[in-house]
Amino acid sequence: MVFGYSILVAALSFLSLPTFDSWTRTYNKSYSNFSEYNNRHVIYTSNLLKIAKHNSENHTWTMDVNQFADLTSAEFKQQFSGCYRQNTYGERLSLFEAAILPESVNWTAHGVVTPVKNQGQCGSCWAFSTTGSTESAWALSKNKSVSLSEQELVDCAGPEGNQGCNGGLMDYGFQYIIDNHGITTESNYPYTARDGTCNKQKTSMVSATISGFRDVPTNSELALMTAIAQQPVSIAVEADQSIFQFYSSGVMTSKCGTNLDHGVLAVGYGTLNNQNYWIVKNSWGVDWGLQGYILLGRGPQYGTDGQCGILMDPSYPVV
Repeated sequence: MVFGYSILVAALSFLSLPTFDSWTRTYNKSYSNFSEYNNRHVIYTSNLLKIAKHNSENHTWTMDVNQFADLTSAEFKQQFSGCYRQNTYGERLSLFEAAILPESVNWTAHGVVTPVKNQGQCGSCWAFSTTGSTESAWALSKNKSVSLSEQELVDCAGPEGNQGCNGGLMDYGFQYIIDNHGITTESNYPYTARDGTCNKQKTSMVSATISGFRDVPTNSELALMTAIAQQPVSIAVEADQSIFQFYSSGVMTSKCGTNLDHGVLAVGYGTLNNQNYWIVKNSWGVDWGLQGYILLGRGPQYGTDGQCGILMDPSYPVV
């Protein structure tokens, strides 16, 4: 115990990681009793050691303390993954041929990507990915930025096959927008992070529409790059491991699996220190990762499924 504590003190001194009490104040954490406080303190300490060990090694990416630091890996997996359901639409169109692509793309620099949002403890990642790609497609087509309602999708897109806070699929979200003849704004139908009853009056006040959606060919880096060069793309990844839980910066190259459980948004690609990457917008708030983003490794070394399964199920809406 003393040896473990000395390691922690050294790690805190070297990496300037916050103490547990400082962290609880930063994230407004409170616990029901002293026993729960102690339990979370132990988990927090264990996570600090994990982060310190990773950062002391020669990786291309770093880990850091964030809002998930008092959760075990199992708790994190239960609370923040599993919100994506596998695509059952079947055959995908072969949309793309070999193309001359720009060396890098970053749609956040063009004003067509809305600020990072936070899904909270609701398995609605699919809804945030759906609105994210729809917001960008609308901005590119109409030259007008709008923040769209995830809560409308959570409450109303059940008939298309989604399950609200228990998960869904971006394609089903796109289908709802088509069926409803549009989707309303975030301000008109605010997010509550819980399942609710569909408010038909609010859903009738549409602010963006789409005419359809397209599934990008799977297992093709060229196809996804071509799609992203056109517009931000909804993707799915496996995000249930500690490398996602505490990702902080750099190109994430560690293996993270291909059991898709989380819907996010690919907004670009590029190269950093000879490491090719995808730029991915998450929905866990700006305190996670690179102000809400992650750089996932890109290249043949990640196999046909891509890093974290990024090449397995991409799609995007058509305005």
